[in-house]
Amino acid sequence: MKACYKNKKEKSMITKLNRITHKLADYQPRTVLGDHLLTPDWVSPQPPYREAAVLIALLPSGNDLSVVFTQRTSHLTAHAGQVSFPGGRVEEQDFDAAATALREAEEEIGLPQSAVRILGQLDDYITGTGFLVHPVVGFVPEIPVWQPDDFEVAEIFDVPLDYLSEPGKIFLSSKEFRGMQRSFYACDWQKFHIWGATAGMLKNFLDVIGDEETP
Repeated sequence: MKACYKNKKEKSMITKLNRITHKLADYQPRTVLGDHLLTPDWVSPQPPYREAAVLIALLPSGNDLSVVFTQRTSHLTAHAGQVSFPGGRVEEQDFDAAATALREAEEEIGLPQSAVRILGQLDDYITGTGFLVHPVVGFVPEIPVWQPDDFEVAEIFDVPLDYLSEPGKIFLSSKEFRGMQRSFYACDWQKFHIWGATAGMLKNFLDVIGDEETP
C-alpha cells in the first residue's frame, strides 16, 4: 500500500525520520567517547563512574526534524546555565538507559514517557565530572505542551536538524581550565551556546545518522 501524506513537507520529514530510524537500528555502540579524547594531556576521570542517561528527542518541524535542548537554571551547583539534553542519573528502578532517559525527561520538561518512540542508542560518553552517560534517541510525533521543572530548567528550545547538519555548525573550541587548555566541541544557535559533553554527544548522533562530517 502506498503511504499517504498530508503534504510534501510531511513526506519529506517522514522520509528523513525513516532514514534515521534505519541508521540507528543498524548501529551498534562500539566505543566510549569523551572530551578527554580531544586533549591528549588531559587524564580522564577513572572508574567507578556515576551512570546517567540523556534523551536526544526529535520533534517534527515542517519538512524537517528538530532536536530538543534545555538550558539549566543559573542557581544550580553543577553546570549552572549550561545547555544540555534532558536526562540525569540512573536510579535503582531503571531497568535500562531508555527508562532513565524517559523518566528524567518527564521529570525535567514534562514529556510523557508514552509520547516517545525510542529509536536507538549512541556511544557512551564520559564527562569531565566523572559521569558515564548513555545517550538515547527518541521521536516525539506530537509536540507536547512543555512543563519544565522550574528549579532545574530555565528554558526549553529546539534546533532544526538541517541547521545542525550544515558543515561547520559543530566546531572544535577550547578554553583554559585548571591551568590546561582543553578542547571540546561546540555549536551556537541564536542566543544559546551548546558545548562540552552535550555538543560531543550531538556530534556523535550526527555522525551516526550520516549528516555531519566534522573532523
